[in-house]
Amino acid sequence: MAPALASRTGLLKPSPTLAITAKAKALKASGRDIIALAAGEPDFNTPEAVCQAAEDAIRNGFTKYTPTVGIPELRQAVCDMALRENGLRAEPSQVVISCGAKQSLFNALMVVIEPGDEVLVPAPFWATYEDQVAVAGGTVRRIATTSDSGFLPSIEQFKEALGPKTRAIVLNSPNNPTGAVYPRSLLKEIAALAIRHDLWIIADDIYERLVYNEPHQSIAALGSEVADRAITIMGCSKSYAMTGWRIGFAIAPKRVAEAMGALQDQVTSNPTSFAQVGALAALRLDASVVEAMRCEFLERRDLVLDLLRGIEGFKTPVPGGAFYVMPNVEACLGDRFADDMALAEHLLEHAGVAIIPGSIFGGPGHIRLSYAASRDDLREGIARIARALNAP
Repeated sequence: MAPALASRTGLLKPSPTLAITAKAKALKASGRDIIALAAGEPDFNTPEAVCQAAEDAIRNGFTKYTPTVGIPELRQAVCDMALRENGLRAEPSQVVISCGAKQSLFNALMVVIEPGDEVLVPAPFWATYEDQVAVAGGTVRRIATTSDSGFLPSIEQFKEALGPKTRAIVLNSPNNPTGAVYPRSLLKEIAALAIRHDLWIIADDIYERLVYNEPHQSIAALGSEVADRAITIMGCSKSYAMTGWRIGFAIAPKRVAEAMGALQDQVTSNPTSFAQVGALAALRLDASVVEAMRCEFLERRDLVLDLLRGIEGFKTPVPGGAFYVMPNVEACLGDRFADDMALAEHLLEHAGVAIIPGSIFGGPGHIRLSYAASRDDLREGIARIARALNAP
């Protein structure tokens, strides 16, 4: 018999969203007519200037190791972007470029969480948070939100969740899966709480360029006291349609950035050299490129909201950012569908529409639809959902 695996492997679960997306692709490859409203990535192509920059880097031999924490030009560009877009001041020594925002998040948790620590995370949330916290030795304490509140927690809920083992707060605004955007007033209250109780703040701002109702607010930009305990996660995947390039970055207090860099040095070393050059080109693009994608997502959001209003039993808050809607479907559950998982399976198998059940995100009784799809697919997909629910 082979030796046993390490116990931590039992903490790791395959990504449910990737599994559902993979199943939808497999069904489509087998000849089924499948409309995918599940993927968490833009359906646009990476901007041509970004592709050209990376190709030129390869042709010019920029294919060797780089500094573990990223090339200096890219780290400076991140600082420039953060100041320009978010009012967040940082020096290149505070920036760590990683193999995607997911690695940036993992690095952050590994250097600030001790075994036994608790991390406060508003739910619904991206499932990766819970697994990564567990690998770091901590546990997530969920702060439940509802569609009635627009999926925004109250500061009272944070206060009630605090305990002697609370070490950090993870915030994601705009939020995956709900699209909720945290207002400045709530972020100020959370920041004050973190300062008062000496907590770390990990702000997952990966969707920060995709906001629709009000400007994005980075919590670390609220003041130096907040910035001293905040780790801001950003990247190129969502704003620049670069999911496969795997370039993310963290802005953190210098001692935290140094620790994250030391960890990364022993795990992946540097992110791909020519992908960094592509990321540099992305951060230097004219703002109109991202604005065009943002405007298209906004129009799709409004289209989807209008279409969903025609489905009896769906209650859908208006998302302020990202490219997801998360309808409350509790009125559709019961004898026919035991829960949102059963509903999602039915829609995939019988309607040919791939969506994500809310239970995966800690939001039972909901489903997540991505509008990172063509308008034709959105219309047809939601029409199929309506027909499937109305059928006997």
